[in-house]
Amino acid sequence: MKGFDFTKGGYFFPLLKFTLPILLAIFLQAMYGAVDLMVVGRFGDASSLSAVAIGSQVMQTITGIVTGLTMGTTIMIGQLIGARQTGQAGKTVGASICLFAAVALTITIAMTVFAAPIVKLMHTPEAAFDKTIQYIVICSAGTVFIVAYNLISGIFRGIGNSKLPLCFVAIACFVNIAGDLLLVGIFNLDAAGAAVATVFAQAVSVILSLIIIKAKRLPFAFSIKSIRFHQWETAKIVQFGAPLAFQDALTSLSFLIITAIVNSLGLVASAAIGINEKIALFIMLIPIAYMSSVSTFTAQNIGARKPERAKKGMYYAISSSLVFGIVCFIFSFWHGGILAGIFSKDIEVIAACAEYMKAYSVDCILVCFLFCLTGYFNGCGNTVFVLVQGMLAAFLVRIPFSYFVSKLPGVAMWQIGLVPPIATVFSILLCSIFFKLKNRLFQMRL
Repeated sequence: MKGFDFTKGGYFFPLLKFTLPILLAIFLQAMYGAVDLMVVGRFGDASSLSAVAIGSQVMQTITGIVTGLTMGTTIMIGQLIGARQTGQAGKTVGASICLFAAVALTITIAMTVFAAPIVKLMHTPEAAFDKTIQYIVICSAGTVFIVAYNLISGIFRGIGNSKLPLCFVAIACFVNIAGDLLLVGIFNLDAAGAAVATVFAQAVSVILSLIIIKAKRLPFAFSIKSIRFHQWETAKIVQFGAPLAFQDALTSLSFLIITAIVNSLGLVASAAIGINEKIALFIMLIPIAYMSSVSTFTAQNIGARKPERAKKGMYYAISSSLVFGIVCFIFSFWHGGILAGIFSKDIEVIAACAEYMKAYSVDCILVCFLFCLTGYFNGCGNTVFVLVQGMLAAFLVRIPFSYFVSKLPGVAMWQIGLVPPIATVFSILLCSIFFKLKNRLFQMRL
């Protein structure tokens, strides 16, 4: 259960050592929907591919909301450990368990009841309509496991331990691959089989993680009596986590709207945009991992009253993630068709994906700046600003531009691919302005 103490020592190597397990964990977590898509793409038709692409994107939205909310727990525990207030850390874990149990129940009921209307709003092609509903309903039944995994991971990242979450998701990934090959490849259960495999894998991961946790000790006092709605701790978790959850929800919603717009262009475009979303998850893995590690690094140093050290950590994260971002840009721009070929054997779909990636690839570089900045703001507790910039980017740039582009005569996939980078540039400008204002206010207080 030992974690990193980021309040002393170096910057680059501690951050890198903490980030690598997060990177691998996010990679394996992204493999859930990707493996479903790859296996269904090999054994099913275009309608099955479209169903899993749309269904997994809807479920990714739910996962994003949960992950954003669990960041409230991560920030709280990080700041409390940095301030050496370990007694309150145990109460934070107990309050989180109660809060997220209620969240899991709410999401399960809502997604089961509203699956059909959601699929309809997505402008899902008629051939894939029923399969998409099946996929979402089955995955929604496993929401409790999605929530449990993300909460457990959030707790350990706050402690400074990124290795155990990696172990948990690795188990789930291998179980999911085996389940997909069995249920889809051998028993021909199509999209429904992929959904069942995903839920079963998540359940196995959570059960094994609880067994491991019980066999070890947390670095602070925690018992069954700690599991209740502690008023102050619950309020703080919601204060930090709710804006991030809302921001993730709005960002995902904007991408869902883009998907719905593209779905109206036909089955090939629908399958292509679904595959591109999966590719984007992988090429953005390193900036996303750094965002999580910068949040923990910053939270501990803010708790220890070392704001300058927190800023230096962010600078190191930007410079190191930028190296990987440039590599991803080069490969995505010139070899997008190779990446698309992993998910589909349809020549038209692969060509559409490659065209989209030529425009989208520049985002690989831009998000290195954006995600490290937002990670820093999260660790500082400025989650309301992160929400605001996310809302503005989604509703002033990403959605309007997507709609405008879709109405152009003879619209091409590369034109649609330009929209995300434009939105990212807008967010970076907002974050840079806020960062300068934040530093100016800090200097005035001194």
